[in-house]
Amino acid sequence: MKIFAYKPGHDGHVALIEDATLAFSIEAEKDSGPRYAPVTPELVLRGLGLCDEIPDVQALSGWMGSFRPFSQPLGSGYFGHDESGIIDRPQLFAGKEIRFFSSSHERSHIIGSYAMSPFPQGQACYALVWEGVLGSFYRIDEKLQVTKLGTPVTGPGHKYGFLYGLADPTLSVDARKSRREDAGKLMAIAGYGKDVAETPEERTLIERLIAWDAVAAPLRKADFIGTPFVDIGLETEAFRNLARRFQDAIFARFLDFAKANLTDGLPLLVSGGCGLNCDWNSAWKGAGLFADVFVQPCTNDSGSAIGTAADAQFRITGNAKIEWTAYAGEDFVHDAADLSGFDAVPADDAVIADELAGGAVLAWVQGRYEIGPRALGNRSLIAAPFTKEMHTRLNAIKKREGFRPIAPILLEEELDRLFVHHGPSPHMLYFQRVKTDAIQAVTHVDGSARAQTVTAEQNARMHALLSAFKARTGYGVLCNTSLNFSGKGFINRMSDLVRYVRDTGLEGFVVGDTFYRRGK
Repeated sequence: MKIFAYKPGHDGHVALIEDATLAFSIEAEKDSGPRYAPVTPELVLRGLGLCDEIPDVQALSGWMGSFRPFSQPLGSGYFGHDESGIIDRPQLFAGKEIRFFSSSHERSHIIGSYAMSPFPQGQACYALVWEGVLGSFYRIDEKLQVTKLGTPVTGPGHKYGFLYGLADPTLSVDARKSRREDAGKLMAIAGYGKDVAETPEERTLIERLIAWDAVAAPLRKADFIGTPFVDIGLETEAFRNLARRFQDAIFARFLDFAKANLTDGLPLLVSGGCGLNCDWNSAWKGAGLFADVFVQPCTNDSGSAIGTAADAQFRITGNAKIEWTAYAGEDFVHDAADLSGFDAVPADDAVIADELAGGAVLAWVQGRYEIGPRALGNRSLIAAPFTKEMHTRLNAIKKREGFRPIAPILLEEELDRLFVHHGPSPHMLYFQRVKTDAIQAVTHVDGSARAQTVTAEQNARMHALLSAFKARTGYGVLCNTSLNFSGKGFINRMSDLVRYVRDTGLEGFVVGDTFYRRGK
């Protein structure tokens, strides 16, 4: 059975589940598209072109035609956790009778996290969906019946990102909406905050933000004129302390609810854009409330089409589980590119490790790109992790603020030696405490890192390079940040890659089994 699904709106993508296996997930932002791009007709047709025949099911991941007020539902719309809103009907497609299926956006997160989790079907679980609009806990029983347990905070994602823009003088007071990229920046800023006594001004603002009905109305900076934190500046100690306190306050609301209502010790499934907050994910791991915690790499809306396809599979076949890999994107495109000035040589890991140890920054491209927003060793910028100067250089290459952390990628067997941790992190979704001062490029100001661990089974090519780097330097760890133009998704074609390397001054790039090194 072939189920072709697409997700409208931001983080648009198409996905194919074939015989309970994720065949591909193609995201609109990838191949140097705008970050958070919506699905387009071209993307849908490109995805259909990868199908060897007309699919058996066309699945629309529910969305809305307009927001605030929410109206004009697309398919099953945005809200709805149970099966009551599902659309399942015959449809004619290119002369073939197939099925049209749609379930809500809310349900795409719930079922998607269940489908991709390591827990067997029939295992009851708790689920948390926290994102721009939704902020609720659920219980999934042995028969996959979903019950909503409660909503500690509406719209935690929008509220979290909004605080950054509130303090940032570069965001106009008249801006009609907050910027999607601000949530990740606030997560970095929070690491600079100090645990000092709360001020009355902080308490007033935090309570006002948490109480805001994020479903009924968006947060607007203009509504907060008179608040002392408006345009206060991102570099100020007062704002950085507030960022830390607000991050803790949001989590505390959800934790208190969980302590009171999620008492059966079941595994917890985390989804929604807030699932990209590594500090919160680690806090759930350490809460002592759950048998286990699972967060998929496409926890934000880039996993919604997968979730809807899995929901269709469950309705039609009774099977809610899928096989998947994080490397389910598209293959790299070897289009025409001007390679003058580069020497193409076989990609010898020992030679590459030596270049990296000598201070080179390289682009690293292997196989198909990663699903979700984080580079996991197939579309990466890599470098030695030892100096603060390398941290500064990488942020300059990426045109990012200097306070943004750089993540490490490491051999799983190095985890105990270098970090205090909650276990392996193959998808860069957890917080680790750094044990050594030897890897300063990947150590955040608060002594933390958001590491990706690698085994030979997960990513043989990166594992081999890390092993060669360890043989050369004594450390099986590298800097790893996404390979992309500023404001764009992953680079996925040779012409863009060569232009990027020239523009940023990288020492070279590796594509598959070839190392393209700048001519001496």
